[in-house]
Amino acid sequence: MIKRLLAATSIATLCLFSAASAAENVEMWVRTGIGDAFKKVVEAYNSGHENKVVMTEVPFSELVQKYATAIAGGQAPDALSMDLIYNPAFAAAGQLEDLTDWAKSLPYFNSLSPSHVRLGTYQDRIYGLPLSVETSVFAWNKDLYKKAGLDPEMAPVNWDEITANAEKIRALGDDTYGFYFSGGGCGGCMIFTFTPLVWGAGADILSADSKTATLDTPQMRKAVDIYRNMIKKDLVPAGAASDNGANFLTFTNGKIGQQSLGAFAIGTLVTEHPDINFGVTLIPGVDGKPSSFAGGDNFVITKGTKKIDAVKEFIEYVYSMDGQKIMAKYGSLPTRGDIADKVLEGLDPRMQVGLKAIGVAKTPYTLQFNDLINSANGPWASFTNAAIFGEDVDGAFSSAQSEMQSIIDSGQ
Repeated sequence: MIKRLLAATSIATLCLFSAASAAENVEMWVRTGIGDAFKKVVEAYNSGHENKVVMTEVPFSELVQKYATAIAGGQAPDALSMDLIYNPAFAAAGQLEDLTDWAKSLPYFNSLSPSHVRLGTYQDRIYGLPLSVETSVFAWNKDLYKKAGLDPEMAPVNWDEITANAEKIRALGDDTYGFYFSGGGCGGCMIFTFTPLVWGAGADILSADSKTATLDTPQMRKAVDIYRNMIKKDLVPAGAASDNGANFLTFTNGKIGQQSLGAFAIGTLVTEHPDINFGVTLIPGVDGKPSSFAGGDNFVITKGTKKIDAVKEFIEYVYSMDGQKIMAKYGSLPTRGDIADKVLEGLDPRMQVGLKAIGVAKTPYTLQFNDLINSANGPWASFTNAAIFGEDVDGAFSSAQSEMQSIIDSGQ
């Protein structure tokens, strides 16, 4: 869908004009709900620079299509905060500025979030750089651990321990459960929290060149078995089977012992649920080695904008120590690894786990991310629900593998 939309825009002539003046107003679109971190860094930049960033929020569900349409009509903003998974498709369509030479000239370039840079790269050229970094982590409720006779300070290191701990927590009875996940066809939720089990063990759902679906592996079979076993033992609330992501933060109700979440939830728990005593660690793979999903947004610059220097000035401010500290203060992980420890000084130490996850995190690289993974009717979302909750596991693997490959082939 994204590819077809971009193909249609590529026939349009891009006409971007800006008035000649000493100071520039950079038009930048961001998704609704981007959070205070980015808003505060924009405020700080605008208060201390002649150039200004004029930020417009666009509903997340509309942002990609609206941007493509704006490009076709010559009305696109100068810059965009783009979910990094869509970066390859827009780069392939020739709609973004090539930032390669400038990016590589930045003295801290090699310390920028590697998954973001990888997703911002197309045919060895860089078209996007990290703005906000999000990782998936594993959380446990320390009070429920203690009630269940577990060491509340001892993070589980493998899925045998997680399952055993879940059984003891479920034994507390009533509506207290040992584990939770949003398994009701929420492709985004499951790529974020479930795929790390496979990545940590060295497998993936796509080949390195993204041309082959590699879903059916011993590692994925083992991951599915782990979740099915917890379902069979009644360690997961029944509502997980139909949760399309609306209840992704169920852990915050205080009745869930363990859940894989986003690092953003650390700030949510601290500020909005201070009564929940929790710990966080990396998500173990099926063999115990940890991994994580690297999400968030990339900066992209619309091809042809005459304000590219002003946009670059703003990006460099975001990457400065001041910019990074502002972002971190309001819950965003540092995008620069070389100063991350200093940036996080004085903040909740659990944020360090989200930072550590960047080093082991992955993100699928494909021009067809939406059709393959994010779509509620796509093969990934359908597979995770059918394989974990259904009766025909082999059929779920076979069907999803075939459908994924068909989507990939149709885009070649």
